[in-house]
Amino acid sequence: MRTDTGQIVQLADYRPTDFVLERVDLTFELDPQNTKVEARLIFHRREGADKAAPLILDGDELTLSSLLLDQIEMPTAQYDVTPERLTIRDLPEEIPFEICVTNYINPESNTQLMGLYRTNGVYCTQCEAEGFRRITYFPDRPDVLAPYTITIIAAKEGNPLLLSNGNFLGGGNYDEGRHFAAWFDPHPKPSYLFALVAGDLGVVEDSFTTMSGREVALKIYVEHDKEPRAAYAMDALKRSMKWDEERFGREYDLDIFMIVAVSDFNMGAMENKGLNVFNDKYVLADPETATDADYANIERIIAHEYFHNWTGNRITCRDWFQLCLKEGLTVYRDQEFSSDMRSRAVKRIADVRHLKSEQFPEDGGPLAHPPRPDKYREINNFYTTTVYEKGAEITGMIATILGEDGFRKGTDLYFERHDGDAATVEDFVKCFEDATGRDLTQFFRWYIQAGTPLVSASTAYDPASATFTLSLEQTVAPTPGQSRKEPLHIPLSTALILDNGQIATPIKVEGGEFKDGVLHLTERSQRFTFTGISSRPVLSINRSFSAPINLHMEQSSDDLIQIARHETDLFSRWQALTALALPNLIAATQAVRSGNEVSVDPAFISTLIEIAGNDEFEPAFRAQALTLPSEADVAREMGKDNDPNAIHKARNAVMRAVAKAGVETFKGLFSSFEEKDDYSPDAASAGRRSLRNIAMSYLSYAEETPERAAKAFANASNMTDMAYSLSVLTQRFPDSAEASDALATFETRFADNALVMDKWFTLQAAIPGDGALARITSLMASKHFIATNPNRVRSLIGTFAFGNPTGFNRADGKAYDFLAEQIIAIDKRNPQLAARILTSMRSWRSLEAVRADHAREALTTIERSAGLSTDVRDIVERMLKG
Repeated sequence: MRTDTGQIVQLADYRPTDFVLERVDLTFELDPQNTKVEARLIFHRREGADKAAPLILDGDELTLSSLLLDQIEMPTAQYDVTPERLTIRDLPEEIPFEICVTNYINPESNTQLMGLYRTNGVYCTQCEAEGFRRITYFPDRPDVLAPYTITIIAAKEGNPLLLSNGNFLGGGNYDEGRHFAAWFDPHPKPSYLFALVAGDLGVVEDSFTTMSGREVALKIYVEHDKEPRAAYAMDALKRSMKWDEERFGREYDLDIFMIVAVSDFNMGAMENKGLNVFNDKYVLADPETATDADYANIERIIAHEYFHNWTGNRITCRDWFQLCLKEGLTVYRDQEFSSDMRSRAVKRIADVRHLKSEQFPEDGGPLAHPPRPDKYREINNFYTTTVYEKGAEITGMIATILGEDGFRKGTDLYFERHDGDAATVEDFVKCFEDATGRDLTQFFRWYIQAGTPLVSASTAYDPASATFTLSLEQTVAPTPGQSRKEPLHIPLSTALILDNGQIATPIKVEGGEFKDGVLHLTERSQRFTFTGISSRPVLSINRSFSAPINLHMEQSSDDLIQIARHETDLFSRWQALTALALPNLIAATQAVRSGNEVSVDPAFISTLIEIAGNDEFEPAFRAQALTLPSEADVAREMGKDNDPNAIHKARNAVMRAVAKAGVETFKGLFSSFEEKDDYSPDAASAGRRSLRNIAMSYLSYAEETPERAAKAFANASNMTDMAYSLSVLTQRFPDSAEASDALATFETRFADNALVMDKWFTLQAAIPGDGALARITSLMASKHFIATNPNRVRSLIGTFAFGNPTGFNRADGKAYDFLAEQIIAIDKRNPQLAARILTSMRSWRSLEAVRADHAREALTTIERSAGLSTDVRDIVERMLKG
């Protein structure tokens, strides 16, 4: 484990390597505890480089066995070596040369799950961002690209598959008792995209014919007897390949595309060239074990990793500061794919919910950073929602500014100009400028400024002149390291809704650019005047969340109801309902804290129930409309001095008020959408289940009894309905016999299915109240809890810290102390996992004073712990300093 060195990496310090890597030949002789790695590397000195510069290769916990220069053993005086670095001097100045590095590694003891490790008898790699240096000494940076030839040698026992990147060259007997396989990837790639998998696995096979007529073999490898559960993943893969050809003109480029599913994995999946490695939760699914959300995630993540073949692999990052170049663009692509496969409006609502719950708090707290940061201490800590989701929003804004045709022209030029390159964000943006002639200089600030902009809006209508005036002002609060923010180019999709429900068409708009329904806010303050508006309109702004901003605008309940009832943009209808709900939730929280009775605006309730019962809307949209802002949403909106218990009680009170007023509507929805046909994961069927289940949730507040949910659990014919009814029982009636019996039934039925048991842990970790901590510690002693499995740790400890506001934020601070103990323990075996769970405390300063003091003490305990990894120390120091 790399402990903290305090070293800060600066974007300004970037320079190319002194040596160009021409070719990589790797040979692995696999052994669980003593794998031999031989790396033959062909280099030449870069033109113009210092002729005396040494070759520096990265390592991490490595021990050098031998070092050859052009097949001759190198004298020890010519190099210096530590577990973290190999420095070689006196190398040829003008001709290529071969370095051959041999070392041994222990995959079985590699609990970090970075580099080459062994899990459940299967060898597997994870090299992004800097895992390859745990395999062999290497220039482990994304701008070092080369073709790879891989030879894997392993014992014949069990006849393991031997897989790597690229096309299969051949294999067979190597010597007595061992066999081999050789692979060649002709496309130059950085080391972080290297992959190796070896083990006894089952396979699901299919093929895809590309738009040029080539046939590509498709293979998904899973544990034996789980092959049928990979069918949906294969279907999603084929749809992804077809969509990418049609939407972006991107054709797959190798003879084979492979996916391997493993159970011990730090990430969701990894886009290694031609050999994607997946956390098996994003591959395996059937109706009995996977929910609708699982199916949707499989579809999305399969697509995401496949799309990386062009946006990440064929064109990669020059350096890790450019991470949002590949991730933001690829998230945007997978969002567009899911929108086309499912409901665009519902998908947009779900994406914005996630953005606001995860990225906005990051932007507003001590871990804030620009999508393209200018420095880091530990790159693993920058795989964040800011890089991924905000990066996707920035890409989406480019599409909004340029329009569909302009955006496609820009991406076509990007693929043409930079294929085979290690590119920068500047390269990406310049392609759009060159393709369309649009100056994006100001827009580029989105990449380099941290924080969520606040746009304040005020309006005025003059009936005499039939003019509507919209005044806008943008500000961004200071963030760590950035006190002054320059004005951004903010594209705001805008509509004016007249009293007859129609969208107004102004004669002209003055004060700035307004094109295709989009206002372009480019100054700190701007006033737009719309002429030819026949009656006072209701302003609907930032439609479809065209820009990732906070919006402050005083609008009456009547105006918001007008939007909720008449907007043609379904996202904006949902946004109006959210704007109606939040003041009621905040007022309810204040009432609870002051000991007053909670009251809820009847107009809000009636509008919500009206939309819930309106069959003109798809069920999935109605389910989203009925999902009130979460407790975390309320806390974020309030901003400071938060009491999680009061927020929890207040939200329950608002839910109860809506439920009692709409009980007949919810009964009708629950009965009319009862599952009658065989399960299908398609979007329409999932939407019907979603609406029925949220109706059941509301009925649990109206009826105040567990009987309906218990019956639904007993009658459930699929995991979606079973898990949801169990969540209603555990959330609403945690101490009931029905909840206890259902949990026991669930455990007995699925004890041998690791992914379903993760749901069992997650459901219990989210049960609110002061009893949660005792429940967590008890579950850690369960025979089902596996402390070395990241999925299991995330499902229990991660859910408790991220998803149980009342249980985790105890007034006595004991849960914070518990988390500190766990972070320190997890850090010793898996620093990445520890650091990511620790970010659950990023908003500790927004708590009321007593809880905030306890949180600070727990963070200080972590900070003072000896031997912390770079990953954890970086996070904890930023949270305390910020």
